[in-house]
Amino acid sequence: MKKTDNQKVAIVSVTNDLVADHRVHKTCMYLSEKGYFVLLVGRKLSHSLPIHRTYKTYRMRLLFRKKVFFYAEFNIRLFLLLCFKKVHLLVSNDLDTLPANYMASRLKKIPLLYDSHEYFTEVPELIHRKLVQRIWQRIESFLIPRLTVAVTVNESLAEIYTQKYGTPFFSIRNVPEYRETEVKIVDTQALFSTKVSHILLYQGSLNVGRGLEMLIDTIPLLDRHYGLLIIGAGDIENELKQQVIKLNIQKRVRFLGKLPFEELRAYTSIAFLGFSLEANRGLNYYYALPNKLFDYIHAGVPVICSNFPEMKRIIDMYHVGISIDEINAQKLAETIKNIECNNDMYQIWKLNCIGAARELNWNNEKNKFDRCLEILGL
Repeated sequence: MKKTDNQKVAIVSVTNDLVADHRVHKTCMYLSEKGYFVLLVGRKLSHSLPIHRTYKTYRMRLLFRKKVFFYAEFNIRLFLLLCFKKVHLLVSNDLDTLPANYMASRLKKIPLLYDSHEYFTEVPELIHRKLVQRIWQRIESFLIPRLTVAVTVNESLAEIYTQKYGTPFFSIRNVPEYRETEVKIVDTQALFSTKVSHILLYQGSLNVGRGLEMLIDTIPLLDRHYGLLIIGAGDIENELKQQVIKLNIQKRVRFLGKLPFEELRAYTSIAFLGFSLEANRGLNYYYALPNKLFDYIHAGVPVICSNFPEMKRIIDMYHVGISIDEINAQKLAETIKNIECNNDMYQIWKLNCIGAARELNWNNEKNKFDRCLEILGL
């Protein structure tokens, strides 16, 4: 995509490698629809997949991959890039990109929109590292009150941030685009080494506190027509694979790794149930409204999720599954079996998913950005 004369430029930044971040992609598409020339900036990893977008992308190769040196290098490199680019709008995704964006915004007097994808200072990776957490809290408490407007992923976090810092936060949920077209058909038999008719699905980051260990422990307690499909990557991937081997259920559990979001829906749609079983490991998980919840709904897949405020609100409002308290593998297996036995209820849930998708979609949600741009004077 080439920039036209007098076209406004928006630079959107995020610290990941851009491949699987659908929220950021949808933000870029919204800005493109508004007439902006969009540059999306991220980082390039050794295993990063190629990306092809209708807007321009740039992935920085960094010397450091983790901890303070990574964040410092990323923000310094990003700040220099922003300083030497002609730009009319900056979009900062999450707190780890905000320092560079804020400094460039003040220096060049450019409007800045901040998008917080989670309760950053309350993520499990920080709550047990008090010094690091305090550093990020200091950065957050210094920068956010100085912002004009910001967005986040649900009502609970919008209220928390607005009350805490006085900056108006708008809730823009990470819902998929609405599609009525057929998805590519996936050969389910080719996925597993045994005959599987009921696929249990988890998609997302493979980290501690996501209920993955319990999901794997549940498989031996279910009939052999159940299989588990895990899509994503993360810190505990190797440990989960070892757990599968230890339980001798390799034929019934399949890891697909991280998939581009363009391919994801085809695999989501083959599931019997989708899972979002976050544990209460801090406020970030407690107030979570994961995008996978909406991905399941849009694929017509009923959900079993944690009994946390934002997830429960969606489940109760649209009747697309069940929210449960923290349980063990035995109780989870019983819940799954009960759902299979109650086919009438299950079919109602599937029908409700279709209706919910017509309301909970990006075509409706993205319009909330209009008010943010208006406040920024754009």
